[in-house]
This record gives sequence, structure tokens and C-alpha cells, in this order.
Amino acid sequence: MANIILLGPPGAGKGTQAGKLVAERGMVQLSTGDMLREAKTSGTEMGKRVAEVMDRGELVTDEIVIGLIEEKLKAGGGNGFIFDGFPRTLAQADALGALLAKTGQKLDAVIQLAVDDEALISRIVGRADEARAAGKPVRPDDNPEVFADRLRAYYKSTAPLIGYYYHAGDLFVVDGLAPIEDVARQIDAVLTQQLQ
Repeated sequence: MANIILLGPPGAGKGTQAGKLVAERGMVQLSTGDMLREAKTSGTEMGKRVAEVMDRGELVTDEIVIGLIEEKLKAGGGNGFIFDGFPRTLAQADALGALLAKTGQKLDAVIQLAVDDEALISRIVGRADEARAAGKPVRPDDNPEVFADRLRAYYKSTAPLIGYYYHAGDLFVVDGLAPIEDVARQIDAVLTQQLQ
């Protein structure tokens, strides 16, 4: 059983690799966006709090997100958890560390999908072109201007986590621009090493 964070800018392939880990290792992907949408319609006390905040058009607080993650950790299931989209800030990283300690768990690895910004923008433009060619809708954030804004936001708030987890000895870097199967093999090697 392993608990990991996939870290990298938008478009780095975190969702793709998380999907592979769910399918191949039986891990549970904890996507904050999915958890918030699920909570909003759940009817639980936490779900009602989420719905109130989201209905007002406000951002959900770290406290609420940590509460949702705690519910998932206590429910268990699977061969570990993949934290996807969380933490995004140093304060959230501290909160996640405290939560894992409180629930008797630990973080086994933070896997950074290292990518080059220009190659990433080309990847996003290519993804939009492929969708158009296939007659599929193009994701609203798959244009260079919107994507550049998302990258700036990532570097401002989330990139400091690289140093945070490097200092803690938890950071492992893989080549996020390699072919999907190669990235998966690199991640698998990290997990195999960490779980020995």
C-alpha cells in the first residue's frame, strides 16, 4: 500500500498516470475536484457545507478539503491513495502531513512529472488540434493564452512544493515528456523502490 502525490503543472499527464495506477495497482485517486462534486450532492453535513460555499461561487476552504480527504482516508479501500490536485500550497502540504500522521498513515513518495514549458504548450495545442480533427469539443483551457495563465498560477502557488518535498526527502523526479508508457515505468520503479 502506498500514498503518493503526483506533482506537475497542468497538462503534465498527472491524470493519465493516476488512471494507470488505479487500473494497474488498485490505488484510489483522490481528485479534489471530483470529491467536491461528489460531496455537493451527497446530502452529508460536509456535503451541505460544500454546496453552500460552491453555490455562493466561493472557493472551498482548505479546512473543508482536508475534511473530505479525511473521510476518504478513513473509508479506506484500495492499495493506497493518489493525491491529485492537492496539496497546491505549502499550507495545504502541512495540513496533509498532519492528517496522514493523525490517521496513522504516511506519504511514500511525491512524484514530480518534470516538463518543459514550451513542449507542454505544444502538447496542449496538439491536444486541441486532435480534438477538432476528431470532431470532439475542445477543452476551454486548451488554448495557449488560458494555459499560460494556468502555468503562471502553478508556478506561483504550487511549484514551491517541489523544494518542500525535496527537503523532506520525499521527492522523486520523472521525465513527464517521455511517452506515456515510459513515464508509467519510471513511476512504477519509484513505487517499487519505496515499498521494499
